[in-house]
Amino acid sequence: MFDRIRKYADRFRGTGGAEPPARREKRGHNLFEAAAAYVTARAEDDQDRIEEAAGWVSPEALSFGVSELACRAVVALARERGQSPRTVARDLLGLPAA
Repeated sequence: MFDRIRKYADRFRGTGGAEPPARREKRGHNLFEAAAAYVTARAEDDQDRIEEAAGWVSPEALSFGVSELACRAVVALARERGQSPRTVARDLLGLPAA
């Protein structure tokens, strides 16, 4: 599963998975690091860190990383609460129960 995500993410960076992992690491932050830093900075309302993290990867890659982080967070909370992911997502967004 993670190989598929990594290959998908490589398309955003233009590597196509052709470069060895050590070479990719030297390029800077990966999209998941950027997404984690971006979401954390947003949660803490730190505009400087938001802008810094947003500059680490392309906007498309950041969007994918934030989306992946959101999915994983909702699934983890749903398991923790013993609820469905749909119920948790709606609750987090302040939407009425469906």
